[in-house]
Amino acid sequence: MFNLLSQLLVVSLMNLTTLPQRLAASGVAIVGVAGVVGVFVAVLSMAAGFERTMMSALSDDVAIVMRSGSTAELNSGLGYDQTQLIADAPGVLRSDGRALTSAELFVIVDIPKRATNTDANVPLRGVQPTAFAIRDNINIIEGRNFEPGRHELIVGKGARLQFANLDVGSTVTFGQIDWQVVGIFEAGGGIAESELWCDVRVLQPAYRRGNTFQSVRVKLSDEASLPAFRQALASNPQLDVDIKLEAEYSAEQSEPLSDFIRFLGYPLALLMSLGAVFGAINTMYASVSTRTREIATLRALGFGAFPVAVSTLIESLVLALIGGVLGSVVVYILFNGYTVSTINGASFSQVVFDFAVTGELLRQGVVVAILIGLIGGLFPAVRAARLPVAEALRET
Repeated sequence: MFNLLSQLLVVSLMNLTTLPQRLAASGVAIVGVAGVVGVFVAVLSMAAGFERTMMSALSDDVAIVMRSGSTAELNSGLGYDQTQLIADAPGVLRSDGRALTSAELFVIVDIPKRATNTDANVPLRGVQPTAFAIRDNINIIEGRNFEPGRHELIVGKGARLQFANLDVGSTVTFGQIDWQVVGIFEAGGGIAESELWCDVRVLQPAYRRGNTFQSVRVKLSDEASLPAFRQALASNPQLDVDIKLEAEYSAEQSEPLSDFIRFLGYPLALLMSLGAVFGAINTMYASVSTRTREIATLRALGFGAFPVAVSTLIESLVLALIGGVLGSVVVYILFNGYTVSTINGASFSQVVFDFAVTGELLRQGVVVAILIGLIGGLFPAVRAARLPVAEALRET
Protein backbone atom coordinates (compact mmCIF):
# COMPACT_ATOMS: atom_id res chain seq x y z
CA MET A 1 0.00 0.00 0.00
CA PHE A 2 2.80 2.42 0.89
CA ASN A 3 4.52 1.66 -2.41
CA LEU A 4 1.28 2.30 -4.29
CA LEU A 5 0.72 5.64 -2.56
CA SER A 6 4.31 6.74 -3.13
CA GLN A 7 4.03 5.87 -6.83
CA LEU A 8 0.77 7.81 -7.05
CA LEU A 9 2.36 10.85 -5.38
CA VAL A 10 5.44 10.80 -7.61
CA VAL A 11 3.50 10.46 -10.87
CA SER A 12 0.89 13.08 -9.87
CA LEU A 13 3.57 15.63 -8.94
CA MET A 14 5.34 14.93 -12.21
CA ASN A 15 2.13 15.55 -14.17
CA LEU A 16 1.31 18.75 -12.34
CA THR A 17 4.82 20.21 -12.53
CA THR A 18 4.82 19.77 -16.32
CA LEU A 19 1.51 21.62 -16.77
CA PRO A 20 3.27 24.88 -17.82
CA GLN A 21 4.72 22.96 -20.78
CA ARG A 22 1.15 22.23 -21.92
CA LEU A 23 -0.18 25.67 -21.08
CA ALA A 24 -2.22 26.22 -24.25
CA ALA A 25 -4.11 22.93 -24.06
CA SER A 26 -4.57 23.24 -20.30
CA GLY A 27 -5.82 26.80 -20.72
CA VAL A 28 -8.56 25.65 -23.10
CA ALA A 29 -9.87 23.19 -20.48
CA ILE A 30 -9.69 25.77 -17.70
CA VAL A 31 -11.52 28.43 -19.71
CA GLY A 32 -14.19 25.93 -20.76
CA VAL A 33 -14.93 24.89 -17.20
CA ALA A 34 -14.80 28.51 -16.01
CA GLY A 35 -17.41 29.43 -18.61
CA VAL A 36 -19.75 26.65 -17.56
CA VAL A 37 -19.46 27.40 -13.86
CA GLY A 38 -19.72 31.14 -14.48
CA VAL A 39 -22.93 30.90 -16.48
CA PHE A 40 -24.40 28.35 -14.08
CA VAL A 41 -23.75 30.48 -10.99
CA ALA A 42 -24.74 33.76 -12.69
CA VAL A 43 -28.12 32.44 -13.87
CA LEU A 44 -29.02 30.86 -10.55
CA SER A 45 -27.88 33.97 -8.65
CA MET A 46 -30.80 35.74 -10.32
CA ALA A 47 -33.25 33.33 -8.71
CA ALA A 48 -31.45 33.57 -5.37
CA GLY A 49 -31.48 37.38 -5.45
CA PHE A 50 -35.14 37.52 -6.47
CA GLU A 51 -36.14 35.16 -3.67
CA ARG A 52 -34.07 37.09 -1.14
CA THR A 53 -35.81 40.32 -2.08
CA MET A 54 -39.26 38.74 -1.96
CA MET A 55 -38.62 37.10 1.41
CA SER A 56 -36.61 39.87 3.13
CA ALA A 57 -37.93 42.09 5.90
CA LEU A 58 -41.08 40.05 6.49
CA SER A 59 -42.73 39.74 9.88
CA ASP A 60 -44.13 36.56 11.39
CA ASP A 61 -46.93 38.57 13.01
CA VAL A 62 -48.22 40.39 9.90
CA ALA A 63 -51.04 38.87 7.85
CA ILE A 64 -52.54 39.82 4.49
CA VAL A 65 -56.28 39.57 3.97
CA MET A 66 -57.68 39.39 0.42
CA ARG A 67 -60.89 38.34 -1.23
CA SER A 68 -61.30 34.57 -1.25
CA GLY A 69 -59.76 32.92 -4.30
CA SER A 70 -57.49 35.85 -5.14
CA THR A 71 -54.01 34.86 -6.28
CA ALA A 72 -52.60 38.38 -5.89
CA GLU A 73 -53.62 41.81 -4.71
CA LEU A 74 -54.38 42.90 -8.28
CA ASN A 75 -57.36 40.54 -8.59
CA SER A 76 -58.66 41.07 -5.07
CA GLY A 77 -61.34 43.46 -3.95
CA LEU A 78 -62.73 44.51 -0.57
CA GLY A 79 -65.33 47.07 0.40
CA TYR A 80 -64.89 49.63 3.17
CA ASP A 81 -67.34 47.84 5.49
CA GLN A 82 -65.37 44.61 5.07
CA THR A 83 -62.11 46.33 6.00
CA GLN A 84 -63.75 47.60 9.17
CA LEU A 85 -64.96 44.12 10.11
CA ILE A 86 -61.42 42.85 9.63
CA ALA A 87 -60.04 45.60 11.85
CA ASP A 88 -62.52 44.74 14.60
CA ALA A 89 -61.68 41.00 14.61
CA PRO A 90 -60.00 39.39 17.62
CA GLY A 91 -56.28 38.84 17.35
CA VAL A 92 -55.54 42.24 15.83
CA LEU A 93 -52.94 44.28 17.71
CA ARG A 94 -54.20 47.62 18.97
CA SER A 95 -52.30 50.75 19.91
CA ASP A 96 -54.00 53.57 21.82
CA GLY A 97 -57.34 51.94 21.05
CA ARG A 98 -56.66 51.86 17.30
CA ALA A 99 -56.41 48.62 15.35
CA LEU A 100 -53.10 48.27 13.51
CA THR A 101 -54.54 47.47 10.10
CA SER A 102 -53.96 49.15 6.75
CA ALA A 103 -56.54 48.87 3.96
CA GLU A 104 -54.55 49.24 0.76
CA LEU A 105 -54.94 49.75 -2.97
CA PHE A 106 -52.45 48.39 -5.51
CA VAL A 107 -52.28 49.76 -9.06
CA ILE A 108 -49.76 49.54 -11.90
CA VAL A 109 -48.28 52.69 -13.47
CA ASP A 110 -46.00 53.13 -16.48
CA ILE A 111 -42.59 54.61 -15.79
CA PRO A 112 -39.60 54.46 -18.17
CA LYS A 113 -36.51 52.56 -17.10
CA ARG A 114 -33.41 54.68 -16.63
CA ALA A 115 -31.20 52.38 -18.72
CA THR A 116 -33.46 51.77 -21.73
CA ASN A 117 -36.10 54.51 -21.53
CA THR A 118 -38.76 51.86 -22.18
CA ASP A 119 -41.93 51.83 -20.10
CA ALA A 120 -42.14 49.38 -17.23
CA ASN A 121 -45.00 48.32 -14.96
CA VAL A 122 -44.23 49.84 -11.57
CA PRO A 123 -46.42 49.17 -8.51
CA LEU A 124 -48.10 52.17 -6.89
CA ARG A 125 -49.51 51.34 -3.45
CA GLY A 126 -52.01 53.44 -1.59
CA VAL A 127 -51.72 52.94 2.17
CA GLN A 128 -53.28 54.20 5.36
CA PRO A 129 -51.12 55.97 7.98
CA THR A 130 -51.06 52.81 10.10
CA ALA A 131 -49.06 51.06 7.35
CA PHE A 132 -45.87 52.50 8.85
CA ALA A 133 -46.61 51.00 12.25
CA ILE A 134 -47.36 47.61 10.70
CA ARG A 135 -44.23 47.63 8.51
CA ASP A 136 -41.83 48.95 11.11
CA ASN A 137 -38.81 48.57 8.81
CA ILE A 138 -39.83 51.47 6.54
CA ASN A 139 -37.35 54.33 6.94
CA ILE A 140 -37.29 57.61 5.03
CA ILE A 141 -33.68 58.07 3.88
CA GLU A 142 -34.16 61.20 1.80
CA GLY A 143 -36.82 63.92 1.87
CA ARG A 144 -39.95 63.35 3.97
CA ASN A 145 -43.07 61.23 4.19
CA PHE A 146 -46.16 62.08 2.12
CA GLU A 147 -48.88 64.18 3.75
CA PRO A 148 -52.37 62.63 3.88
CA GLY A 149 -54.82 64.17 1.43
CA ARG A 150 -52.14 65.43 -0.98
CA HIS A 151 -50.92 64.06 -4.29
CA GLU A 152 -47.51 63.14 -2.94
CA LEU A 153 -45.39 60.01 -3.33
CA ILE A 154 -42.58 58.34 -1.50
CA VAL A 155 -40.41 56.04 -3.59
CA GLY A 156 -38.59 52.83 -2.66
CA LYS A 157 -34.83 53.17 -3.12
CA GLY A 158 -34.79 50.27 -5.57
CA ALA A 159 -37.45 51.91 -7.74
CA ARG A 160 -35.59 55.25 -7.67
CA LEU A 161 -32.41 53.47 -8.85
CA GLN A 162 -34.05 51.64 -11.77
CA PHE A 163 -36.76 54.01 -13.02
CA ALA A 164 -36.61 57.56 -14.37
CA ASN A 165 -38.01 60.79 -12.88
CA LEU A 166 -38.34 59.49 -9.33
CA ASP A 167 -35.87 61.74 -7.54
CA VAL A 168 -37.07 63.92 -4.67
CA GLY A 169 -38.70 67.03 -6.13
CA SER A 170 -39.69 65.34 -9.40
CA THR A 171 -43.26 65.45 -10.70
CA VAL A 172 -44.83 62.45 -12.42
CA THR A 173 -48.29 62.04 -13.94
CA PHE A 174 -50.50 59.04 -13.16
CA GLY A 175 -54.25 58.80 -13.63
CA GLN A 176 -54.32 62.28 -15.25
CA ILE A 177 -53.00 63.73 -11.99
CA ASP A 178 -49.59 65.21 -11.24
CA TRP A 179 -47.83 63.62 -8.27
CA GLN A 180 -44.84 65.09 -6.49
CA VAL A 181 -42.06 62.84 -5.22
CA VAL A 182 -41.30 64.01 -1.67
CA GLY A 183 -39.24 61.19 -0.19
CA ILE A 184 -37.18 58.04 -0.70
CA PHE A 185 -37.56 55.08 1.66
CA GLU A 186 -35.83 51.79 2.39
CA ALA A 187 -37.50 48.63 3.66
CA GLY A 188 -34.77 46.28 4.79
CA GLY A 189 -34.06 45.12 1.24
CA GLY A 190 -37.61 43.81 0.80
CA ILE A 191 -40.01 44.04 -2.11
CA ALA A 192 -41.51 47.29 -0.83
CA GLU A 193 -38.35 49.02 -2.11
CA SER A 194 -39.65 48.36 -5.65
CA GLU A 195 -42.87 50.29 -4.97
CA LEU A 196 -44.21 53.83 -4.84
CA TRP A 197 -46.42 54.73 -1.88
CA CYS A 198 -49.10 57.37 -1.42
CA ASP A 199 -52.22 58.08 0.62
CA VAL A 200 -54.88 55.50 -0.29
CA ARG A 201 -57.66 58.07 0.04
CA VAL A 202 -55.99 60.14 -2.68
CA LEU A 203 -55.33 57.15 -4.92
CA GLN A 204 -58.94 55.90 -4.88
CA PRO A 205 -60.52 58.84 -6.76
CA ALA A 206 -57.49 59.16 -9.03
CA TYR A 207 -58.25 55.67 -10.39
CA ARG A 208 -62.03 55.76 -9.87
CA ARG A 209 -62.00 53.02 -7.27
CA GLY A 210 -64.75 54.54 -5.10
CA ASN A 211 -64.48 53.37 -1.51
CA THR A 212 -62.92 49.99 -2.32
CA PHE A 213 -59.60 48.41 -1.46
CA GLN A 214 -57.71 45.29 -2.52
CA SER A 215 -56.06 44.00 0.64
CA VAL A 216 -55.73 44.65 4.34
CA ARG A 217 -52.39 44.34 6.12
CA VAL A 218 -52.93 43.26 9.74
CA LYS A 219 -50.52 43.40 12.67
CA LEU A 220 -51.42 40.47 14.89
CA SER A 221 -51.19 40.54 18.66
CA ASP A 222 -48.66 37.70 18.38
CA GLU A 223 -48.02 34.66 16.19
CA ALA A 224 -50.32 32.51 18.32
CA SER A 225 -53.31 34.75 17.60
CA LEU A 226 -53.48 33.82 13.89
CA PRO A 227 -55.84 30.82 14.35
CA ALA A 228 -58.33 32.90 16.35
CA PHE A 229 -58.14 35.70 13.76
CA ARG A 230 -58.76 33.24 10.93
CA GLN A 231 -61.65 31.60 12.76
CA ALA A 232 -63.31 34.96 13.45
CA LEU A 233 -63.18 36.01 9.79
CA ALA A 234 -64.25 32.59 8.51
CA SER A 235 -67.30 32.54 10.79
CA ASN A 236 -68.46 36.03 9.74
CA PRO A 237 -71.10 35.65 6.95
CA GLN A 238 -70.34 39.17 5.71
CA LEU A 239 -66.78 38.17 4.81
CA ASP A 240 -65.41 35.80 2.18
CA VAL A 241 -61.66 36.21 2.48
CA ASP A 242 -58.34 34.40 2.54
CA ILE A 243 -55.75 35.12 5.23
CA LYS A 244 -52.04 34.49 4.69
CA LEU A 245 -48.94 35.46 6.58
CA GLU A 246 -46.61 37.82 4.73
CA ALA A 247 -43.95 35.12 4.32
CA GLU A 248 -46.51 32.64 2.96
CA TYR A 249 -47.87 35.15 0.46
CA SER A 250 -44.43 36.30 -0.71
CA ALA A 251 -43.24 32.72 -1.16
CA GLU A 252 -46.23 32.03 -3.43
CA GLN A 253 -45.56 35.21 -5.41
CA SER A 254 -41.86 34.44 -5.93
CA GLU A 255 -42.19 30.75 -6.80
CA PRO A 256 -43.20 31.00 -10.51
CA LEU A 257 -40.32 33.24 -11.58
CA SER A 258 -37.75 31.47 -9.40
CA ASP A 259 -38.79 28.09 -10.83
CA PHE A 260 -38.64 29.48 -14.37
CA ILE A 261 -35.09 30.78 -13.86
CA ARG A 262 -33.98 27.42 -12.47
CA PHE A 263 -35.78 25.63 -15.30
CA LEU A 264 -33.54 27.55 -17.70
CA GLY A 265 -30.40 27.50 -15.55
CA TYR A 266 -29.92 23.78 -14.93
CA PRO A 267 -30.48 22.57 -18.54
CA LEU A 268 -28.27 25.40 -19.84
CA ALA A 269 -25.50 24.37 -17.47
CA LEU A 270 -25.95 20.74 -18.55
CA LEU A 271 -25.61 21.60 -22.25
CA MET A 272 -22.56 23.75 -21.64
CA SER A 273 -21.08 21.05 -19.41
CA LEU A 274 -21.19 18.59 -22.31
CA GLY A 275 -19.00 20.94 -24.33
CA ALA A 276 -16.65 21.41 -21.40
CA VAL A 277 -16.42 17.64 -20.87
CA PHE A 278 -15.40 17.08 -24.48
CA GLY A 279 -12.87 19.90 -24.11
CA ALA A 280 -11.45 18.25 -21.00
CA ILE A 281 -11.32 14.85 -22.73
CA ASN A 282 -9.43 16.31 -25.68
CA THR A 283 -7.05 18.14 -23.35
CA MET A 284 -6.28 15.04 -21.32
CA TYR A 285 -5.93 12.82 -24.40
CA ALA A 286 -3.43 15.36 -25.73
CA SER A 287 -1.65 15.32 -22.36
CA VAL A 288 -1.37 11.53 -22.45
CA SER A 289 -0.22 11.59 -26.07
CA THR A 290 2.59 14.08 -25.40
CA ARG A 291 3.77 12.00 -22.43
CA THR A 292 3.57 8.58 -24.09
CA ARG A 293 7.27 7.82 -23.75
CA GLU A 294 7.32 9.27 -20.22
CA ILE A 295 4.44 7.03 -19.14
CA ALA A 296 5.98 3.99 -20.79
CA THR A 297 9.30 4.67 -19.07
CA LEU A 298 7.56 4.86 -15.69
CA ARG A 299 5.79 1.59 -16.37
CA ALA A 300 9.09 -0.04 -17.40
CA LEU A 301 10.64 1.16 -14.12
CA GLY A 302 7.94 -0.67 -12.16
CA PHE A 303 5.19 1.93 -11.75
CA GLY A 304 1.78 0.32 -11.83
CA ALA A 305 -1.14 1.07 -14.14
CA PHE A 306 -3.33 2.30 -11.28
CA PRO A 307 -1.05 5.19 -10.17
CA VAL A 308 -0.64 6.28 -13.81
CA ALA A 309 -4.42 6.27 -14.38
CA VAL A 310 -5.24 8.05 -11.11
CA SER A 311 -2.55 10.69 -11.68
CA THR A 312 -4.13 11.50 -15.06
CA LEU A 313 -7.52 11.81 -13.36
CA ILE A 314 -6.01 14.08 -10.69
CA GLU A 315 -4.56 16.33 -13.38
CA SER A 316 -7.98 16.63 -14.99
CA LEU A 317 -9.57 17.44 -11.62
CA VAL A 318 -6.96 20.11 -10.86
CA LEU A 319 -7.57 21.82 -14.21
CA ALA A 320 -11.34 21.65 -13.67
CA LEU A 321 -11.08 23.04 -10.14
CA ILE A 322 -8.92 25.92 -11.33
CA GLY A 323 -11.56 26.66 -13.96
CA GLY A 324 -14.38 26.36 -11.44
CA VAL A 325 -12.73 28.70 -8.96
CA LEU A 326 -11.86 31.16 -11.73
CA GLY A 327 -15.44 31.18 -13.04
CA SER A 328 -16.87 31.59 -9.53
CA VAL A 329 -14.54 34.46 -8.64
CA VAL A 330 -15.27 36.33 -11.88
CA VAL A 331 -19.04 35.95 -11.45
CA TYR A 332 -18.87 37.03 -7.81
CA ILE A 333 -16.92 40.17 -8.71
CA LEU A 334 -19.09 41.09 -11.68
CA PHE A 335 -22.58 40.08 -10.53
CA ASN A 336 -22.90 39.85 -6.76
CA GLY A 337 -24.99 42.84 -5.69
CA TYR A 338 -25.69 43.91 -9.30
CA THR A 339 -29.12 45.55 -9.33
CA VAL A 340 -31.69 44.74 -12.01
CA SER A 341 -35.45 44.70 -12.34
CA THR A 342 -37.76 42.15 -13.89
CA ILE A 343 -41.47 41.63 -14.14
CA ASN A 344 -43.05 39.35 -11.57
CA GLY A 345 -45.64 37.29 -13.43
CA ALA A 346 -47.74 36.90 -10.29
CA SER A 347 -48.35 40.65 -9.92
CA PHE A 348 -47.48 41.85 -13.46
CA SER A 349 -45.25 44.51 -11.93
CA GLN A 350 -41.54 45.17 -11.79
CA VAL A 351 -39.47 43.89 -8.89
CA VAL A 352 -36.07 45.45 -8.26
CA PHE A 353 -33.52 43.01 -6.86
CA ASP A 354 -29.79 42.31 -6.61
CA PHE A 355 -28.01 39.25 -7.97
CA ALA A 356 -27.05 37.08 -5.00
CA VAL A 357 -23.96 34.91 -5.54
CA THR A 358 -24.40 32.85 -2.38
CA GLY A 359 -22.05 30.38 -0.76
CA GLU A 360 -24.42 27.55 -1.72
CA LEU A 361 -24.27 28.54 -5.39
CA LEU A 362 -20.47 28.68 -5.26
CA ARG A 363 -20.47 25.21 -3.72
CA GLN A 364 -22.72 23.93 -6.50
CA GLY A 365 -20.39 25.51 -9.06
CA VAL A 366 -17.40 23.68 -7.60
CA VAL A 367 -19.37 20.40 -7.68
CA VAL A 368 -20.13 20.98 -11.37
CA ALA A 369 -16.42 21.60 -12.02
CA ILE A 370 -15.45 18.39 -10.18
CA LEU A 371 -17.95 16.35 -12.22
CA ILE A 372 -16.59 17.81 -15.46
CA GLY A 373 -13.05 17.00 -14.35
CA LEU A 374 -13.94 13.44 -13.38
CA ILE A 375 -15.82 12.65 -16.58
CA GLY A 376 -13.33 14.49 -18.76
CA GLY A 377 -10.36 12.67 -17.26
CA LEU A 378 -11.84 9.18 -17.02
CA PHE A 379 -11.29 7.89 -20.56
CA PRO A 380 -7.82 9.43 -20.97
CA ALA A 381 -6.88 7.88 -17.61
CA VAL A 382 -7.96 4.45 -18.81
CA ARG A 383 -5.95 4.93 -22.02
CA ALA A 384 -2.85 5.92 -20.03
CA ALA A 385 -3.21 2.80 -17.85
CA ARG A 386 -3.57 0.51 -20.89
CA LEU A 387 -0.75 2.06 -22.92
CA PRO A 388 1.43 -0.81 -24.32
CA VAL A 389 4.88 -0.30 -22.78
CA ALA A 390 6.99 -1.80 -25.55
CA GLU A 391 5.10 -0.01 -28.34
CA ALA A 392 5.23 3.31 -26.52
CA LEU A 393 8.98 3.10 -25.92
CA ARG A 394 9.56 2.66 -29.67
CA GLU A 395 7.66 5.91 -30.44
CA THR A 396 9.79 8.96 -31.22
